[in-house]
Amino acid sequence: MLAAIGSVDNVPDFIKKVKAGEGRLMGFGHRVYKSYDPRATVIKEQAYRVFEVTGRNPLLDIAIELERIALQDDYFVQRRLYPNVDFYSGLIYEAMGFKPAMFTVLFAIGRAPGWIAQWQEMLRDKAQKIARPRQIYLGAGERDYVPMDQR
Repeated sequence: MLAAIGSVDNVPDFIKKVKAGEGRLMGFGHRVYKSYDPRATVIKEQAYRVFEVTGRNPLLDIAIELERIALQDDYFVQRRLYPNVDFYSGLIYEAMGFKPAMFTVLFAIGRAPGWIAQWQEMLRDKAQKIARPRQIYLGAGERDYVPMDQR
């Protein structure tokens, strides 16, 4: 999203598009934290520390401006859309050498222990007969598989 915005100068137009339903603001909002996600504060500080070592990513300036505008704009404040932990973590992952295509996997790895704990709790709760996860797979359908030794 930050790369698509391109520069700090483009942030106001991007915000207008999001408000008009023509764009999507990623890395904002959380179903539990209805105010600023406290983890986002920590990860933002860590991003600055990482960039002291790796060099500043120009996308950080776009992120900071996007956050600044969103925190002051009634549209986002009324909807309680504040940066979440993933907003700055992608920049850190990129500084570590990960490609953006890997970000979803990296986000999931950190959440896996919590998902497993919830699953175990569900199994122990005899009153809960069935699980109905709300995740809907939207990815590719069946794909051909080539065994490793034939690649």
